[in-house]
Amino acid sequence: MYTDPISDMLTRIRNAQAAGHNEVAIPHSKLKVQIAKILVRQGFVKDFNVNSEARLFTVVLKYDRRGLPVIKCLKKVSKPGLRVYSKRDRLPRILGGAGVAVISTSQGILTDHEARKEGVGGEVLCYVY
Repeated sequence: MYTDPISDMLTRIRNAQAAGHNEVAIPHSKLKVQIAKILVRQGFVKDFNVNSEARLFTVVLKYDRRGLPVIKCLKKVSKPGLRVYSKRDRLPRILGGAGVAVISTSQGILTDHEARKEGVGGEVLCYVY
């Protein structure tokens, strides 16, 4: 049993990329599906498919022409023992905008850019670049 499902999701993606897999199965939750939608929208993964019967969803990983993973780093920021919150005027910028911070806001799960545009802050879940 794991206590941090988002960390588990990120670790599964990192491990699958390190092993060169094309896809990875992750236990289903609404929060993790929202994070997967952001990863697809930002171009870090190809796609994801939800299998509601098995309570899993599959993330299809993306590699460049040389066979290297598109995602260079997945870093969990807010942890169960230490939550990290950021006000709307202090949202992090990852690699000058090349990366993405995933933020849990009152408007839903957003990227740092979308949260700035909406003018909301929230819990910083992870960094992706």
